[in-house]
Amino acid sequence: MTAARVTMELTLLEAAHLSDLVGQFEEVVSERDESDPALRRLVPDAYRDDADAAGEFRRLTQDDLLERRLTDAGVVRASLRHDGRDLDPADLDRAEAEDALVVEMTPEIAGAWLRTLAALRLVLAERLGVTEEDQGGDGDPRFGVYEWVGYRLDVLVRALDG
Repeated sequence: MTAARVTMELTLLEAAHLSDLVGQFEEVVSERDESDPALRRLVPDAYRDDADAAGEFRRLTQDDLLERRLTDAGVVRASLRHDGRDLDPADLDRAEAEDALVVEMTPEIAGAWLRTLAALRLVLAERLGVTEEDQGGDGDPRFGVYEWVGYRLDVLVRALDG
């Protein structure tokens, strides 16, 4: 039995903004600035009560984990290309912005999307200071992006669950 494929439909404007966010995520991961709390959130301590063990575990696993995150992000960005090009929100006219981009996902691509959206949400949460799910941001539009990424993640999980 072969695993089911799923599709996700986004407007070109949504796809362009998501591609931009994933590109920014790739920069955070590529820079590997260990003083960046968002990067630390992507590679949490395995042993909270043992700093030496946590440091050793991080040393042994961090590079591989971050490389996998970059690979997954690259898969997501590739699936967001339209007519062979990366989308840029500034390049879309109003009519084109509402056109649909349908992303066909194999199980492997869907896995890359799940991991990337979840990791992107962790980075956004760190940048926004989100510590609990019910924090709304008091009208801060950046929280809308955080919620939208969570919505897309939830839609994908539901589609995969059938």
